Amino acid sequence: MARPIKETPILFGEDARRFEERMKEKRRETSEQRAKRLKDYELAITNNVAGVTTAIIILLIIGALSGIWMISGVVPTLIYYGMQIIHPSFFLTSTCIICVLISVMTGSSWTTIATIGIALMGIGKAQGFEEGWIAGAIISGAYFGDKVSPLSETTILAASVTDTPLFRHIRYMMITTVPSLIITLIIFTVAGLSHDASNTQHIAEVAAALNEKFHITPWLLIIPIATGILIARKVPSIITLFLSTLLAGIFALIFQPDLLREISGAAVSNFDSLFKGLMMTIYGKTSLQTDNAVLTDLIATRGMSGMMNTIWLILCAMCFGGAMTASGMLGSITSLFVRFMKKTVSVVSATVCSGLFLNLATADQYISIILTGNMFRDIYAKKGYESCLLSRTTEDSVTVTSVLIPWNTCGMTQATILSVPTLVYLPYCFFNIISPLMSIAVAAIGYKIVKRP
Repeated sequence: MARPIKETPILFGEDARRFEERMKEKRRETSEQRAKRLKDYELAITNNVAGVTTAIIILLIIGALSGIWMISGVVPTLIYYGMQIIHPSFFLTSTCIICVLISVMTGSSWTTIATIGIALMGIGKAQGFEEGWIAGAIISGAYFGDKVSPLSETTILAASVTDTPLFRHIRYMMITTVPSLIITLIIFTVAGLSHDASNTQHIAEVAAALNEKFHITPWLLIIPIATGILIARKVPSIITLFLSTLLAGIFALIFQPDLLREISGAAVSNFDSLFKGLMMTIYGKTSLQTDNAVLTDLIATRGMSGMMNTIWLILCAMCFGGAMTASGMLGSITSLFVRFMKKTVSVVSATVCSGLFLNLATADQYISIILTGNMFRDIYAKKGYESCLLSRTTEDSVTVTSVLIPWNTCGMTQATILSVPTLVYLPYCFFNIISPLMSIAVAAIGYKIVKRP
């Protein structure tokens, strides 16, 4: 950690001149030192890349799942029935609550957005909502669960890095998380009630086009139900998503053979054409023509290939973050925040700013959580604060803001899955914006912040 400015002596005259000369001298680096320095860079970069290997595999499976769920008729069926059940005036609020429940149950915002999020996106577009509002409601609900669920990796990581018992960490987070969610739901409710829900002709047109293009049947709901059962039984995400993709592929062969033949470009429907159409749906882009322009754009899929640009960006971001860490630049920059830590509100504010900065610089929430926890752990202990204050502030500043940064792994992923640019949905992710501000506000009030003498 850099020395505070007040402890740095001010030099004058000859002392200043000699100091300047020493600073101009080029320090020679031995071959051993250079080799060690380069090895540190290599190790930091490889560790970062290795840390996102699982995420990359999940991204590829999500690409396959989103494509096959669409072509098999799962998403169109959810959209078809969802438009009849969810009233437009309460769509945004319902969307947020649904994503809250699923993400708490799964512990994963990525899985929530990749499954039910895509269907809700389609329902919202059919009801005339702007894509930014829909994506904001989906992401707000999904990241609530990602933040508080005991199954969430970020929740477990934030608690472990700060040496805080998991459930104590979750209970303490509720002080800032629940008010943030309540304010978010109020905003979405007001926005939904302000939406013009009188024009149902558009909804009827989309429903008719869906029914004409796809074989809509309640049997297709078996797939999301089976996926929910796997999630409830705590089956690992990769296995859950893979089995869901496999089951959807089987249902596509049963219920949508004409669509698979259309995708393959074959004149007749046989095993070869169906298998080709199925594989093209899984790994490549698909486009089906309908009489409704909105629906045509909605049911277009990108498969695994549509995730490759995101994967390349993630790899580049991990290399950059590793180089920043190994060079010591991150430590030097973040030490600037420490100088302003005097009272409780300044301590929490410095932690929030540091967490946000690390999200911007490292482009990964896991690295940011680890660095924030390690950097401030001793400082919080010396000032007499409980570890749960640090763990809560870390989650309030890192976990929820990662999805708001276009080059962050979360921001890139969700923008790709929902087909909505990060900067488009950012103003509507109210929960993600309010959470760090709520953390600072609660610190300013001093509510349930215990400081040892």
